[in-house]
Amino acid sequence: MLNRALDQLLNDGFWLRPHYQACEKMTVVTRFAPSPTGFLHIGSARTALFNWLFARHHGGRYLLRIEDTDRKRSTPEAVQAILDGLDWLGLSGDEAAIFQFPRRDRHANVARQMVEAGTAYYCYASQDELTAMREKAKSEGRSPRYDGRWRDRDPADAPPGVSPAIRLKAPQDGGEMVIDDLVQGRVVIAHEQLDDMILLRADGTPTYMLSVVVDDFDMGITHVIRGDDHLNNAFRQSLVFQAMGWPLPKFAHIPLIHGADGGKLSKRHGALGVDAYRDLGYLADAVNNYLLRLGWSHGDDEIISRSDAVSWFDLDAVGRAAAQFDFAKLDHLNGHYLRQLPADALLAEVRPLLAKGLPDVVLDSDRLGRVEALLPELSQRVTKITELAESAHFLIIDRPIPMTEKAQKLLTVDARALLGNLTAELATLSTWNATSLQDHVKGFALAQDVKLGSIAQPLRAALTGGQASPGIFEVMAALGHAETRARLNDICGTAH
Repeated sequence: MLNRALDQLLNDGFWLRPHYQACEKMTVVTRFAPSPTGFLHIGSARTALFNWLFARHHGGRYLLRIEDTDRKRSTPEAVQAILDGLDWLGLSGDEAAIFQFPRRDRHANVARQMVEAGTAYYCYASQDELTAMREKAKSEGRSPRYDGRWRDRDPADAPPGVSPAIRLKAPQDGGEMVIDDLVQGRVVIAHEQLDDMILLRADGTPTYMLSVVVDDFDMGITHVIRGDDHLNNAFRQSLVFQAMGWPLPKFAHIPLIHGADGGKLSKRHGALGVDAYRDLGYLADAVNNYLLRLGWSHGDDEIISRSDAVSWFDLDAVGRAAAQFDFAKLDHLNGHYLRQLPADALLAEVRPLLAKGLPDVVLDSDRLGRVEALLPELSQRVTKITELAESAHFLIIDRPIPMTEKAQKLLTVDARALLGNLTAELATLSTWNATSLQDHVKGFALAQDVKLGSIAQPLRAALTGGQASPGIFEVMAALGHAETRARLNDICGTAH
């Protein structure tokens, strides 16, 4: 008995509405409604961000709805990828996500209510009839549309054994329909462009157009913020709201994101899943900042904190032109955020990637200490966490360290002899920091009557295996006394 009662409440939508009716002072409720048929697309992430910011700016609520009605393509893995991506960006819903598929009975009941109210009707047209309609429209140069043949017919005329679909009664006069979009402005279409769309299929499953409207109403959504590829849907969905006598939400349709060349966003432009950006070494704050500036602006501000974004964001500053994705700008932003991270946070970001590609390396406390000591200098040279991890490899690899061809050329017999003498002197150095090391090596160069570069370049090659690194004295300080001398001994021991 109790289970049946709960099922009825679910089907009637009461599980959602009372909660939001209890929050009558709430002026704004937004939603992000992805389909779990693949990864969380970067463009969808921007839509989620705009919904989140708009709700926060107006002191409202931001909800998440998983539109999983496409049972063939929706997967648990895709759902988890969406939830993980939103969590990484800090855009998880204010409550647990609502799933659309379990509410299909509620959606179907609404369609039947519309039939009872006379705003929808049963359609018994066969598949052959529908095909003939499309072919006729095509031959006459018209857009395919249902001809309304069952709109005013008595269901008693229905052929036996045929399960009907339910269609909406669209306006048939010569008027027009208007949406005052919060981004696109006033948008008008003629009634003749709207046909009697299917709300409930013959097999009893609701269509997307119906399910979206019912869920938006039951969730108390006040503002529908989404991509402008849904603009045409807004007119048809508005008809469902009106047919049920429900208040219309405000619509805001955001231009899509294009590649830097103006073309449709593809993988080469950056049409990747949010998880891919994380794996590529981007920081969540940088991605959010970059997505915010794709189609929205606040003067000349480029670096915008989350608190400022909440304070400043509104839909009147969203442009109508398509935004262009540019990896160079994202890299620049990411580099800024990377260098602003406190040392402990930066180490936490880079640590999981340090041993990537180095399966034999054990990240003990000594090696992690070297990395942590040099992170401030390493971070000045990179834009992504992955690059930072790669640039730190020379600090943690096992001896003898590998050498590039150019590094080997620097380690001539004369250079190795100099390094051998320097190694012996370093053994007596009691203070081991960048300043004392610089003073000592300069004094050694003067005593040997050679230029500092004659020692610094082969010294860098011996300690890092390459030609480029942070300041060599900072490198020596980070490696420590024992590791520095051990690496130099590896080189000097091969001089003879």
